[in-house]
Amino acid sequence: MYTLTGVSKVYDGSRKVTALSKVDLTINDGELVAIQGPTGGGKSTLLQLLGALDRSSGGSVMLGDQDLSTLGDAKLAKIRAEEIGFVFQSFNLIPTLTALENVETALTPLGVSRSESKRRATEALEKVGLGERVAHLPSELSGGQQQRVAIARALVKSPRVLLADEPTGNLDEQTRDEIMDLLEEHWREEKLTLILVTHDSAVAARAPRRLRIKGGAVSER
Repeated sequence: MYTLTGVSKVYDGSRKVTALSKVDLTINDGELVAIQGPTGGGKSTLLQLLGALDRSSGGSVMLGDQDLSTLGDAKLAKIRAEEIGFVFQSFNLIPTLTALENVETALTPLGVSRSESKRRATEALEKVGLGERVAHLPSELSGGQQQRVAIARALVKSPRVLLADEPTGNLDEQTRDEIMDLLEEHWREEKLTLILVTHDSAVAARAPRRLRIKGGAVSER
């Protein structure tokens, strides 16, 4: 799945900031990996590189046989659209669209027909327990329900990889556990590679593999 070799990420500004330093890492198909570490340690930077949202400053980030650090913008966009699903702490739903329409946005870049898009989005919402809320706007849903919509949006395109950045950070403990149950269920059933960043040790403890990033360096926990 992923093979990172000598990966560095340096941000230039009034002073240079090294977010990642010579990272070597392999993540296999079907793994569930939790990433922890202090604020500013490089967690989100690593997730952005894995998600083809940014390029490394040095080294290679291989997704299968493709080096994400060398591909052009169009190719990276295609990989994001087809192979990678994203779930964020803030849900990132479009407030003027219904739950169904928000999920359908993930299929727009794939050229899916209107009828097929609606069918797949409806099915995805049913799978996350929101079959009766398809016509509701985000403002009419609880935080946990909004995150379920976000998960449905990430999964509707049947990605190889699901990347989750603090997916339970805005939720209470009970809802957090429900969302983690849902993520684990889809991880098992769909044989996804699931990589999540979290500050919550209770969430990280559920992952078979845990990584720690501190000062741009990655270590196994």
